[in-house]
Amino acid sequence: MTESFRRSGEYPQGDDHGSAYPQQQSHPSSSPVNPEWPPPPAYHPAPPLHVEPGTTVRPGSGHGGDSNGGDGGYGAGPYAGQPDGSDATGSTAAFAAPPAPPQGPAPTRQRRAKGPFALLAAVAIVAAAIGGGTAYGIQELTGNDTVASSSTSTSVVPTSQKGTVSGVAKAVSPSIVEISATSNAGSSTGSGVIITTGGEIITNNHVVSGASAIKVRLNNGKSYTASVVGTDSKKDLALIKLENAPSGLKTATLGDSDGVQVGDQVVAIGSPEGLTGTVTSGIVSALDRDVTVSTDESQGQQQQQGGGSGSEQWPFEFGGRQFNGDTGSSTTTYKALQTDASLNPGNSGGALIDMNGNIVGINSAMYSAASDSSSSSSSAGSVGLGFAIPVNTVKSDLASLRAGGSDS
Repeated sequence: MTESFRRSGEYPQGDDHGSAYPQQQSHPSSSPVNPEWPPPPAYHPAPPLHVEPGTTVRPGSGHGGDSNGGDGGYGAGPYAGQPDGSDATGSTAAFAAPPAPPQGPAPTRQRRAKGPFALLAAVAIVAAAIGGGTAYGIQELTGNDTVASSSTSTSVVPTSQKGTVSGVAKAVSPSIVEISATSNAGSSTGSGVIITTGGEIITNNHVVSGASAIKVRLNNGKSYTASVVGTDSKKDLALIKLENAPSGLKTATLGDSDGVQVGDQVVAIGSPEGLTGTVTSGIVSALDRDVTVSTDESQGQQQQQGGGSGSEQWPFEFGGRQFNGDTGSSTTTYKALQTDASLNPGNSGGALIDMNGNIVGINSAMYSAASDSSSSSSSAGSVGLGFAIPVNTVKSDLASLRAGGSDS
């Protein structure tokens, strides 16, 4: 478009010659042009405005006159006097507005985008629940004979006390019991671990072997009668069960002994010499130690009398030497975890626990210088050489023990 203003006198004046810009003429049927309005721009008008989706508003009434006396082709739109898409005769032509972009699908895309995030959040919550108390919840839902089991990464210890001996002791001690077994040879004391709310307790076979009566003392001091469910002398394991078990028993969580490494910190809880709930700590000194024990009950509990009570003295072999007496001719060998956590007579059947509060082993044997037949020392007690049956061995044997065990 060319420039709109020219010097005076360059255009003929009057009705005889007409006007090149009809909007500048006075017309009885139109409104006078506001002199303050700007001149027509040197570019095409802006595209139509969209007031609402799908509707286009375009002003088209002219303020000038054509040769026929009608409305001029200059709209009263954004720029007065600007051609508004008129044809050669000055009549107003309608602009075809471009279709408005679809507005409806946007919220749908947004809602769909939230879907995966909501799913991930739900999975995270489920995963967090599994990492915490799910094992106990499953146990309650599926019955009293379901054992709470987890990997060693599951934390039974409260976060504020995680990794501390005191935290492990507080969390697990209610699951550890003292076992007193009476037989024709006398009585002995050992330990056990509660594994179900129905009163099932895992312990060593040599703790209850040949027993005619079994008493179990809980961490709260209350005692109950128990009976043997099953024994496996080849693995030195036994399962007993409380009679008339009370409600609210605290069960231990069985971990994963395959994940145990040399140097891992561990805690031992048991009843050495009848001292219920004794806690000691140390590390895992070695893995897969070959420990040989007797499978003959006649070679069983050799009493160590003291203070009117006895603690189990179960003979075993390690490294070609015998400890705690003669193992006899009928023996079995299992792979054990070695620990320097202090173990003494009475710890057998108790728990070896990782720092997350998971049971990783059942304490079964301890070396004492006084028990070495080649030693002349009169000293007794732990010297930091203890052995525990890996908990994975226990878990794999539970079904057999519940059925009476391999000795039935």
